[in-house]
Amino acid sequence: MNYLLDTHIFLWWIFDDPKLDRQSREIVANPNHTIWVSSASAWEISTKHRIGKLPEATELLERYDTLLADAGFRPLSITTAHALRAGNLPIAHRDPFDRMLMAQSQLEQMPILTHDRAFQLDFLTTISP
Repeated sequence: MNYLLDTHIFLWWIFDDPKLDRQSREIVANPNHTIWVSSASAWEISTKHRIGKLPEATELLERYDTLLADAGFRPLSITTAHALRAGNLPIAHRDPFDRMLMAQSQLEQMPILTHDRAFQLDFLTTISP
């Protein structure tokens, strides 16, 4: 099964943060699952780091591709189709990173592993432990 990680889940996994619950850890660690991380997450992390909201991400950003590969995660690039879907989602949610992840989840037909209530919408397949 394929899963798309929301940015905070990716960060909690990389930093071994205790906020990452047991169910999420089991899903990510399961060798039968393919775990995807969107380019939107790299964009979000670097943006938050630049504005001082994520100072602990310096090393992560310097070694992003290596850490992604070491974790066994696959990168999911942003396509034109993803961008068009994100811009046209019929929801009021304004966060561009979340909108992109929602669009990618829909188009790639994979659930998002998240704790963010903004993703709990009827038209999305979402895992929200």
